[in-house]
Amino acid sequence: MTQEFAPLAGIRVVEMSHMIMGPSCGMFLGFLGAEVIKVEPPQGDKTRALSGMGRPFFPLFNRGKKSVQIDSASPAGRAALDRLLETADVFVDNFRDQSLARMGADPDDLRRRFPRLILASHKGFLSGPYENRTALDEVVQMMTGLAYMTGPSGRPLRVGSSANDIMGGLFGALSVVAALMERERTGKGRSIRIGLFENCLLLVAQHMVQFELEGVNPPPMPERDFSWPVYDIFDTLDGHQVFVGAVTEGQWRALCSYLDLQELLDDPGLQTRMDQINARARTLPVVARAIAGRNSAALGRDFEGMGIPFSPIARPSDMYDDPHVMRAGGLALSHLPDGTPFRAPSLPFEVDGAMITGGGEVPAVGQDTAEVLGRLGLSPDQIDAARGRVAA
Repeated sequence: MTQEFAPLAGIRVVEMSHMIMGPSCGMFLGFLGAEVIKVEPPQGDKTRALSGMGRPFFPLFNRGKKSVQIDSASPAGRAALDRLLETADVFVDNFRDQSLARMGADPDDLRRRFPRLILASHKGFLSGPYENRTALDEVVQMMTGLAYMTGPSGRPLRVGSSANDIMGGLFGALSVVAALMERERTGKGRSIRIGLFENCLLLVAQHMVQFELEGVNPPPMPERDFSWPVYDIFDTLDGHQVFVGAVTEGQWRALCSYLDLQELLDDPGLQTRMDQINARARTLPVVARAIAGRNSAALGRDFEGMGIPFSPIARPSDMYDDPHVMRAGGLALSHLPDGTPFRAPSLPFEVDGAMITGGGEVPAVGQDTAEVLGRLGLSPDQIDAARGRVAA
């Protein structure tokens, strides 16, 4: 049996954050074994009340954490927060510095009072002309060119998930782990700032560097110049869509042979890959007609056996029926505070052949307040005062 992979066991993370970027950082650290204490105001994190596309935000990115209510506007709450931070290794936030100061967590003050503490502040921008701007995932996608590259000309589109927020949290967790390793040698913490804008900038780096090296501003991905003979979405006989790629000479020959397109194989104008790429305008309709006469299930089975890159055009909900996702360890089971179950993907790597399922339950507002603050030596009355009048 594989030994549990919990390299951050014994590390205490105090998190004051909301929405996605900060909470995802805490979630990743928790998956790796850290104790993550989410500090919430008396009324709870406002993210808990979101609906629609925002409904998964709190349960998904706060699994396995402890919830502690602290009224940071009160002297009792600030005193409790100080006691908690004295025991912490890492402080994760994604609020403006001014807001943190009002909550008793001014970064400069924390750096002075807790020199071993690692501060991981998730912001819209790193230091510079934009550092005080308000940012959202969609804002930085528009600013950096990612939205331009995603949609067709004149229709910039954000990518279909909160990719920057999640990836920003991942960079936060990565930098925290590195700072913890350094602290083993130096005994000192670090102040880390993670930028949503800079994260998105990294996602478009390949397009920036193309311009840098070739002087060419690449067209949006839906209109890109193709480097492959077949790299497209096709309709099938049973009304589905499938992506098919043929990017090598071997795949071109295999695809044409399978689809009974001997005329393409024999065509003297299609004998090199560049010939095949330059002739896409006339060859793709032929390939499309051939694929349109086949069922999607047969195509998928046969393409897999032939080593042809392919994929059905799936929806997120389809993943709950995907045999690869549903294999052991692919999904982690969690429960909302009312007992409602939900499944979410595990971390995308294996350790000694096993995935890190992590997960854990979603805490109710303040459910761990008495336990955590009690262990710090606070009396029941002090705990009630620290939680604020709403909780008391």
